[in-house]
Amino acid sequence: GEIPASCAKCHSTPGAVSFLTSGSVGAVSPGTTVECAVCHTDPASGTLRAHTSVTFPSGAVVENLGPEAICMECHQGRASKSSVDSTIAGAGVADDDIVSPAIRFINIHYYAAAANQFGTVVKGGYEYNGKTYDARFSHITGYNACNTCHDPHTLHIREELCSTCHTFTDPKDLRFYGSFMDYDGDGNMTEGVYYELEGLKNKLYQTMQRYGRDVTGYPIVYDSHTYPYFFNDTNNNGQADENEVNYGNSYTYFTARLIRAAYNYQVAQKDPAAYAHGGKYMIELMYDSIEDLNSALPDPVNITVMHRGDEGHFDGS
Repeated sequence: GEIPASCAKCHSTPGAVSFLTSGSVGAVSPGTTVECAVCHTDPASGTLRAHTSVTFPSGAVVENLGPEAICMECHQGRASKSSVDSTIAGAGVADDDIVSPAIRFINIHYYAAAANQFGTVVKGGYEYNGKTYDARFSHITGYNACNTCHDPHTLHIREELCSTCHTFTDPKDLRFYGSFMDYDGDGNMTEGVYYELEGLKNKLYQTMQRYGRDVTGYPIVYDSHTYPYFFNDTNNNGQADENEVNYGNSYTYFTARLIRAAYNYQVAQKDPAAYAHGGKYMIELMYDSIEDLNSALPDPVNITVMHRGDEGHFDGS
């Protein structure tokens, strides 16, 4: 019956309208869904609400937007690189591989498509110091915003528009022009970027599990549907068993190095269309997370066959 103020901006019509008109959600909102009035000042005439700039969790502001600005207010996530850095700094650990109970998992939240599309401009992922990252994944003119690729009412992808330039049965099979590398190291350089990213996510998860076992001494498992997502692998079988996936068994043995990787893993998991919104940016985050964990492993994962970017001007980072 009620939506807490911390959730109301994206999970209730009164909260969203209050934020878009005054910049503040205010108090607890009545329980609603997100209805027509969020995007339309006058749903009957179709008049769109004037809202052209968005402030992301990192503090970065993106301006001069169209109607997609409203979509981006909720599809930006609720954390960023600075969130992770602040947690690590607050723990006061002297070494990246010291377990600290003060380092708890940080969740970007669901469907942060806008953060992925804008890449390093808004720093939704954990970007490692000394590395450079792709900026906004810009599509062609006229097909570069949430509400041009997605039907704004059904949210379905407008595949009939994609077929003007792309030939495909499934969007997951698409590969960006200029993606000439085998990013996940499986030997396949023609598979869709979706599958390259899936391969890298799997490698990152394996590396995290190896780190938990060999560095912290506390094996870790992940379950995408249960908060807080990371749990103790009590029987060390590498699987998230039913009796392990519960809040009382939450993983509390994070190090600075592990929380950086865990955050990026969640960033990739919680945007199922990351391959389309910002695939190159996500590939960089996965690769760098594996590389960083590897630096502490006695038996590192082989990344010599993986690739972080492309050659020449196709390397957007």
